[in-house]
Amino acid sequence: MSDLLEHIQIETNDNPDIAIIWMHGLGADGNDFVPMVRELDLTGLPGIRFIFPHANTMPVTINNGYVMRSWYDITGLELGRREDENGLRASQKDIEAFIEREKARGIPASRIILAGFSQGCAMTIQTGLRHPEPLAGLLCLSGYVPLSANVATERTDASKSTPIFMAHGRYDNVVPFNRAEASRDLLVSLGYQLEWHEYAMQHTLCLEEVQHISAWLKKVLG
Repeated sequence: MSDLLEHIQIETNDNPDIAIIWMHGLGADGNDFVPMVRELDLTGLPGIRFIFPHANTMPVTINNGYVMRSWYDITGLELGRREDENGLRASQKDIEAFIEREKARGIPASRIILAGFSQGCAMTIQTGLRHPEPLAGLLCLSGYVPLSANVATERTDASKSTPIFMAHGRYDNVVPFNRAEASRDLLVSLGYQLEWHEYAMQHTLCLEEVQHISAWLKKVLG
């Protein structure tokens, strides 16, 4: 598929039967989470194909219009206001193209995980809740539910059985902790199977979180 976003691909063996599509945060690119492949404990899991897409570049309003890799525009500090709905939906289609490519290569939706950090977390939720088939899981790190007012009507019945891992730093100075809590509560109220973790950290990852992610991957993929 020539219309796929540029991306990095890493396979843990020659015949992977799991795919993890991992979206980066604002201003980063797919290289940002490549080191996670080595840091995660994947003992006992089948082969995994990790895919790290690079978002397109665009001017970002909150950064004075500076052009950077971004899944959608951010217009202000209050993340729930004046959201870039067109940008979110366009990037959703980009991520769905990766899901379709993996299915064409023989990995069913039930063995595909969407993962993301910050903006990438928002894209994981935006895409995963609207996908027409159950996915293996949504790995949601230091982010939030975008277009939250639309979720109840736009989510698919199939998504209700997709397990969700959600983690956030209590001292996050980019995506406020209370925004993450509200996102968690919304997903729980809609009946999702959600595993929640919080850590004494800012807008980053910590070792304990990596250990919890490893355990969750083994639980949903084992």
